[in-house]
This record gives sequence, structure tokens and C-alpha cells, in this order.
Amino acid sequence: MKGYITLTDASLRDGNHAVRHQLTIGQIVRYAQAADEAGINIVEVGHGNGLGASSALLGKAASTDADMLASVREKLRHTKLGVHFIPGLGKISDIEVALEAGVDVFRLASHCTEANITRRFIEYVRHVGKTAYGVLMMSHMADAREILDQSRLMQSYGAHAIVLMDSAGFSTPELVKEKVETLIDGLSIPIGYHAHNNLGLAVANSIAAAESGATLLDACVCGFGAGAGNTQLETLVPVLERHRYQLGTDFARIARLAKCADEVLPIRTPHIPIANIITGVFGLFSGFVPHIERLASELKIDPFELCQALAQRKLVAGQEDVIVEEAHRLAAMSAQSVAVR
Repeated sequence: MKGYITLTDASLRDGNHAVRHQLTIGQIVRYAQAADEAGINIVEVGHGNGLGASSALLGKAASTDADMLASVREKLRHTKLGVHFIPGLGKISDIEVALEAGVDVFRLASHCTEANITRRFIEYVRHVGKTAYGVLMMSHMADAREILDQSRLMQSYGAHAIVLMDSAGFSTPELVKEKVETLIDGLSIPIGYHAHNNLGLAVANSIAAAESGATLLDACVCGFGAGAGNTQLETLVPVLERHRYQLGTDFARIARLAKCADEVLPIRTPHIPIANIITGVFGLFSGFVPHIERLASELKIDPFELCQALAQRKLVAGQEDVIVEEAHRLAAMSAQSVAVR
């Protein structure tokens, strides 16, 4: 097995960009609770631009920072609560609001060449005993040496980790590898990566970051985030599993989380439907998906379990009759289980 990857689910913060910051308390709480049950390490909550950013200029959020954070805090049992913060958009008083609400992880961000503006805020978060990540946004706009210099500043201020944000979705795996390896060689704190999917490379870039030494990765359910969306959580997790990374969750739990998100969140971000991801993970012919979805719905069985059973039968195209057979077998087993109870 490879090392442990800490996953931050930014759906309830970056995803707010996709809906003009109009996620409701009900939506936020239901998804956060499901993320906690799924074993997500950190769930990030708030206005798309972070603490204190709700305004006429950037967009008024449907709820206040205090209400969003306090409501989620009540529901989290294992998952840590995180926030995004950009100096100038947010103030110390906004951090104080987050502290009162019970936030665990503060992600203190600047443009990739302006790390100096985070000093006061990183030092403050460290002073009050909370976790402070230094975040460099739009990281494609500086070369690896400049990124290292800026990261060293954040490390000197007390940052517990550095997260590179590919805010424009510009990067390729080669660029990610160069920058992450430079930081791994030049710093003594963990490195993270936050990808966007503008070029369809978010998962590939996240894997490149992990293979280069990053141990913190961001993702969003259904890619729910700004623009073309973020790294899709449901695709990232099975690829990490295939690469034998250790995680606090697994694909089965993430598949259930994606189903919850489909019911709870107003997601329009381009993404791969969970049924197609499941068949990809289990190596099933893509043309089986409509049959699997129809039978799962009609017989009220879990499509994940059906795909798992079909994979064990090593189906090939043209064996749709076996899908029907396995679906009815699972339905009968489920009915028998209910009868025993």
C-alpha cells in the first residue's frame, strides 16, 4: 500500500460558485451529514469566495457564514469542518465567527505571488490552536521556483501545509509534477492539490500530484464547483484505490454519497454519471448501463451491488440476459433478508 491521502470535499464551498452562492442551510446540512457518514476527512463550507465574501460585488449568499458553519458543525461526528479565507475579502472578525462556530481547518489563500498578505492570518489561526493551510491560487501563473519561494513564506508564518490551486484548470500532469516535486524537495510540511476540470484533466492532475508526493487532495461530488467544475470525487476515489493509496473512505461509500448529492444538491456542472463510473470501475460494457439502471429501479436493488455481481460473472457485450438473472437473484435475496428480520 502507498501513503495516506487526506480528502477535502469542497462541494459546499466551491459548489456554491455554480449556484451563485445560493445553497440553502437544508441542502448544506444534508450533504455534510452524508459526507461525514461516507468517511470524508474534511468538508469545506461557505460562500464560494470564502469567509466574509458575501456581498453585492461577489454575490450575496443565501445564508450567513455563521448559520452555515454552525448548522454543519452540529451534524459532523468524524469529519473536520473547513473554511476558505482570502485576506481583503475576509477579516479577522470573520475568522472569529468561524472559530465560534467550531471550524477546525482554515485554508488561508492568496494569489500565487502574494503569499505575504496571509502572514497575519496564518499566525492568528496558529495562535488560537487551529489548523492553518496556506493556499496559493491561480498557481499556473508562476513557475515552480516562484511557487516554492511563496510557499516558503507561508511555511515560515506557521502554515501546517501548502495547497496549490489550479484555479483556471490550466495545468497538465507534467506541470503538476514539476511544481509538487519542487515543493516536496524544498519544504518540510505536507503538500496538497486542488484541480479544476477545464481541460478534462482534473483527476489526472490530482493523481499526478499524489504520485509526486502530495498527501492532501481536494475534490467535489459530481465535480460540483466553479466553471467546468473540480476533480470529481466519485472518479478520483476509485483511481486512488487502484493506485493503492490509503483513504478514510472507499468507492462504495462515495457512490452512496453521490446518490445523496443527486437528490440534495442542484448540480448542473458537467460530470460523469455515477452509473458510468461504477461500470468503469468493475470493467463492464458501457452499453449495459441503461439495463442496469432500469432493473435496479424496477426491482429496488442497489446498482452498485448489481454491478459487483455482474463483474464476478465476467460479462461481455451481448449478455444482457445475465443482467436480468443477477438482478432477480439480488432482489430475491433482499426480500428474504427483509422477511428474516
